[in-house]
Amino acid sequence: MIALRFRSAALLAAVSGLGVFAFVWPLVVAPDGATGAEMAHAADAPWIFVLLLPLLMAVILAELADGVIDAKAIAILGVLVAVGSALRLPSTGVAGFELVFFLLIPAGRVFGRGFGFVLGALTLFASALVTGGVGPWLPFQMFAAAWVGFFAGCLPPARGRREIALLAAYGAVAGLAYGLAMNLWFWPFGAPTGSGLSYVPGAGIGENLGRFWVFHLATSFGWDLPRAATNAVLIVVFGPAVLAALRRVSRRAAFGVPAEFTADEVATPQVP
Repeated sequence: MIALRFRSAALLAAVSGLGVFAFVWPLVVAPDGATGAEMAHAADAPWIFVLLLPLLMAVILAELADGVIDAKAIAILGVLVAVGSALRLPSTGVAGFELVFFLLIPAGRVFGRGFGFVLGALTLFASALVTGGVGPWLPFQMFAAAWVGFFAGCLPPARGRREIALLAAYGAVAGLAYGLAMNLWFWPFGAPTGSGLSYVPGAGIGENLGRFWVFHLATSFGWDLPRAATNAVLIVVFGPAVLAALRRVSRRAAFGVPAEFTADEVATPQVP
């Protein structure tokens, strides 16, 4: 597992704070009218995205500067982002069916919280470029996937069947939580007005959150269940092999281990 040093942890806290603010500010400051889901956050999403990418790069550079990761870790990150993007091609969320979390969760488990956070965000970014899914929703997808990868690295120690059961349970919960977050990003703007499901400007946060919960259960909870089930089933079936492969890569890469040379490995100069 790749350790998370102080500077990286501080930067991750800053990125997560930006994400939480991006999701919840409409509950505190009433948005200017309900413009529909396709136009939700159209004004602020570009600015959120502009702040998000440099902060992600800062996390990577901080870990490079601290010696926590090296070129090998960056290469592994790139490979996993590419594989995750490819996994999303046949599973663009139709009926809640998603494959991207199947790789993200084991990777966050093996390589740690910071790696999982960056992997989740970059995988959704790269897959959006591949699939043409770029829009105001993209930074929110990146935040939600980043948190999935981060908390996968926070799970308690376990091995064998207990670990697979733990990851499968987490995959199911993460699938539901991702759908909940991706409803919250547009709900204040896109819910039908004048109904018990809509956002009420000026109402208390508690009342609006209650309305949001009803909206979520009534509209998309059924779409989140297939995602949760897919995560759990794939982790149970393929999780042991994926975890073993990722751990083998982690051992061979020897992250954070300084190079040491013994006397036998140092070439003795030859005297002419």
